[in-house]
Formats: sequence, C-alpha cells, structure tokens
Amino acid sequence: MAAPMELYCWKGDWGLPSIDTDCLTVLAYARFAGAPLKVLKITNPWNSPTGTLPVLKTREEGCFTKPGNIIIHLRKQKYNADYDLSAKEGADTLAFVSLLEEKLLPALIYTQWVDSKNYVDVTRRWYAKNIPFPLNFLLPNRMHNQQLERLRLVRGDPMLEPGEEVEKEVYRDAVECMTLLSQRLGSHKFFFDDSPSSLDAYVFGHLAPLLKVKMPNGRLQQHLNSLDNLRQFCTNILSLYFPAASLEGDEIPSRKMSAHADGSDFENEPRKRRNQILSVLFAFGSMLGYAILTGIVSVQHIRPQTALEGPSHDHEGDDEED
Repeated sequence: MAAPMELYCWKGDWGLPSIDTDCLTVLAYARFAGAPLKVLKITNPWNSPTGTLPVLKTREEGCFTKPGNIIIHLRKQKYNADYDLSAKEGADTLAFVSLLEEKLLPALIYTQWVDSKNYVDVTRRWYAKNIPFPLNFLLPNRMHNQQLERLRLVRGDPMLEPGEEVEKEVYRDAVECMTLLSQRLGSHKFFFDDSPSSLDAYVFGHLAPLLKVKMPNGRLQQHLNSLDNLRQFCTNILSLYFPAASLEGDEIPSRKMSAHADGSDFENEPRKRRNQILSVLFAFGSMLGYAILTGIVSVQHIRPQTALEGPSHDHEGDDEED
C-alpha cells in the first residue's frame, strides 16, 4: 500500500479545523475530493518540510505549497472535486477565485494583521500563545511583516502604507465581493448544485475565519452575518465535513498509516535537531542581549599589546643608548 500524503497545516481554534485561510481551503478541498491525507496540525511552521504552511508532502514528487499547487496535484492523483463541472462552471470557478484573491483577501489580511487593535488583541496574542517558546517572541512579528508585504503584492502597490483611505478601499471591495458571492449562491447548498467543488473550498477558506474569529473591530463580520445564505454555507460545511468531535487531530480519511508514521519520525529527526539548535541560539541571544542592556554584563574594549614584550623593551633600551 502506498504511503499516504502528509498535509502540514496550522492547528484549529474557535471551532475551525485550522485558523489559516490557505490551510482551510486545502483541508476543505481534500474532504470534498476524498483525498486520503495524513493531516499534521502544528503551531510551528519551521516543523514543516518547507518552513511554510500549508505544505503537502508526497513520497514520490516532493512537497507542494500554496492551495492552487496542492489542489492541482490532488487532481492529478484522481482526487478531483471539479470532475462533474461543465466548461462554463469551470470558467466561473476561475473568475470567482480571482475575485476572492483580488477583493476579499486584502480585507482579510487588513482585518487580521494590519488593524492594530485586532492584531494586538487577537491575532498576535493567539500566535504568541500557541507558537512554542522562544519562537513565539520572533515569529508573530515576522509573520506580520510578511502579511503586510503580501497585502502590497495583492494590491499591486509596493509602497502601500496602512491608513484610513486604504482601509476604506479594501473594506469596500470586500463588501462588494461578499455581496456578489451571496447573489451567486442564492438558495443553493453549494455554488454548483448539491456537490461541493474547489470554488466552495476557496469561499469557505476565506469566509470561515471571518465568521468564527471574533475581532474587536468587526465591520466585515457584521456584513457577513447579514448575508444569511453565506453564513449558513459556512456552518453547513463545518457540520458536514468537520464535525466538532474530530476538530482536533482529524485525518482525511484513512488511518492505516502506523508503519509510515514510524518512518516519518526518523525522517523528521534532522528537522527537529535544527529547530532545537535554533531555539537554543535564539534563547542564548535573547538572554545575552538582555544582560548587556541591563548592565549585568559589560563590554570593555582593551587595547591589544604586542605579543613579545621582552624584545620590545630591548629595542627601547637601544634607542636610549643611541
């Protein structure tokens, strides 16, 4: 029996199988397509094979990152949630996924990572609490900077700086996007009849965190809650494909993988050793910096002396005799 594919993703919270949009998209698609994945929910991206999340690890073809690449690979392995879509429905899927990434994603980034109150009170607090020490002092700020760069990339403005005007623009686009999605969904259970597709996975991945994670500044949440069909859409997927009893440590769906798990521990040993060394170095650097700043340790500059002092004195004596 072939070894199952391994999906590394952020752990869940707030009733979600993962707290990350990209991870939720991949998890939902895998469930829709019935892909037999071993799901590894972690809180340290450095424990993944690529240092990023999500990542799909395969035995034969290496690792795949980003939802689009992972979904394409799953389709090649005959796990295709879009198999029954018509050509027009396939084109609609591409159009709406582009709409999500252009209009809704910037607002999600802004809400979670740029809005100062949301970031400090919810986002940074969650990651600082769940990422292991001492990386919890380093990674949240690093991720904050990465998300700001991602916002600039999505908006097509490398010089973009957060502010009132930018906030108005991204929130206006997001409201328009959610309204269009609500109109397209209508009274249907999923976007294309009664079977979920990749579009449903993408929409769920973007909307579920907005629905479940309560933010102090919740303008987008208020609008989503006003769209009954989108709210029910997310609730249905959570109850059907991610029931509460399996939110922690759920796998998709085969569990005959004990032999592979033993081998996986051996393969992960170099990565574990690397993370241990990095943690020790980071902790040592932090303690040393604290000691220097507080005056516990002082640094003095000592003027180097000539190694052979004896001959030097002899020369001085010669000069005096001359």
